[in-house]
Amino acid sequence: MKVIMLGTGAAFPDPDRAQSGILVKLENGAQYMFDCGAGTTHNMIRANSNPADVGVIFLTHLHHDHICDFPLFAITGWMWDRATAPIVLGPKGTKNFCDHLFEGGAFDSDFRARSNFPLRQNNLEAVRPDVREVSPGLAYEDENVRIFCDYVEHIPREISECFGVRLEAEGKVIAFSGDTAPCDNMIKLAENADVLFHECTFPESFIEFRSKSGVGTHAHTPPTDLGRIAAKAKVKSLVATHFGHFESTNQVIKNASKHHMPVDEMGPHVMDEVVRDIRRNYEGPLQMASDLLRIEV
Repeated sequence: MKVIMLGTGAAFPDPDRAQSGILVKLENGAQYMFDCGAGTTHNMIRANSNPADVGVIFLTHLHHDHICDFPLFAITGWMWDRATAPIVLGPKGTKNFCDHLFEGGAFDSDFRARSNFPLRQNNLEAVRPDVREVSPGLAYEDENVRIFCDYVEHIPREISECFGVRLEAEGKVIAFSGDTAPCDNMIKLAENADVLFHECTFPESFIEFRSKSGVGTHAHTPPTDLGRIAAKAKVKSLVATHFGHFESTNQVIKNASKHHMPVDEMGPHVMDEVVRDIRRNYEGPLQMASDLLRIEV
C-alpha cells in the first residue's frame, strides 16, 4: 500500500500547500481517496495518478477545504474516460451536494455541452456519482478494502457530521482523522494502525489567540494532544497534516491572517514548536506532511 499526500493545508488558498486530500494506492492498482480540497486534483496529476482510476472517494465532512475540488475531480474523470460512476462516501448532506453539481446544477452548462459529444455520451455515469451517505461502523467494503468510520468532534453535527476513518487492506491499517478536536472515537479508529494521518491545524501558542478571535471554530487538535492520541492508540507511525498556514511567509496570507493568528509569530520556525509539542507524549516515528509526500505502508 502506498499513500500520497495530495493536500496538507487548511482553509486558506496557500501557494505551498493544497487543501486536504489523501490518495491510497494498492498493489493491484485499486485507488481510494479521502477528501478532495482545492488543488488535490492537480497534485494527483503531479503524482502521475489519473482521477479516472480512483474508484472510491470518502469526504470526511462538508467544509469547503475538504470538498471543493470534487467537481474538477469528477469532470476530469469524465473527460478522461472513466467508465463507471465514482462511489462517493460521506456524511448526511453529501447527496445534496453532489445532486447540485452536474445535471441541473452548478455545472449544468458544462454537462450539457460535453454530453453533446458521442464519446462523452458513452460514459455519462462518470458524472452521476454513486453517493452513499454513511453512519458509524463499516462504511464500505469490497474485494480489496474495508473502511470503517465514526463521528469525530469538529463542528456541530446538525451543520455537518464529521468522520474519522480506518482503512484495512493488504494486511495493513491506516487511519485518517479528517478535522477534529481530540476525541476517544479517533483513538479507537487508530488503534494499532500502521500509520495515523491526523490533523494538527494550529500550534499550541496560536490556539489561545484563535479561541478569542471570533473568526470561527477552533475545534482542532493541538500538537500536545496529538501526541497523546498517537500514544494511546499505539500507532506504529504518525503523520501530522492539515497545517493552518502558521508557517507561511506569503505576505497575502499574512495580511489575511491578522484576525486568525498572531501574524508576527508566523514562519517556518513554528513547525519546530509543533514537532517539539507532539514529542512531549509520542516517541514513535513521526513525519510532518508536505504535498506529494509518499509513504509506503
